[in-house]
Amino acid sequence: MRLIPHLDFDGQCEAAFKLYEECLGGTITCLLTYGSQGTPSLSPELESKIFHATLKIGDQTLTGVDVAHASYKKPQGFSVQMNVDEVDQALRIYEALSQDGTIHFAMQKTSWSGHYAAFTDRFGIPWEINRER
Repeated sequence: MRLIPHLDFDGQCEAAFKLYEECLGGTITCLLTYGSQGTPSLSPELESKIFHATLKIGDQTLTGVDVAHASYKKPQGFSVQMNVDEVDQALRIYEALSQDGTIHFAMQKTSWSGHYAAFTDRFGIPWEINRER
């Protein structure tokens, strides 16, 4: 069994996944729009939006979708956590993903981690970065 985080977006899935691909060193393996499905979408506003996105990062997978604006709910009660090995990697990812977002806990050394940060990115997705000692 594998757990695969699936993220809902309010019309910004493609932009988010392109940023994640760049800063996490992954590869987008699927980026389908509602309009490419050959059947009418539930809403004209979704025609050019993402029906399904898949990002592969090593042996990990992240998926996402744009939902109708009226159905969108701001993510809460979870974070996508990354455990990284290198300080440079932790800092680079933190700088890229937290830019124009909301920092809840700036990158710093903690009692449980060599480097830790918690933030919400510009697309509304909550993240944590943890570099174990």
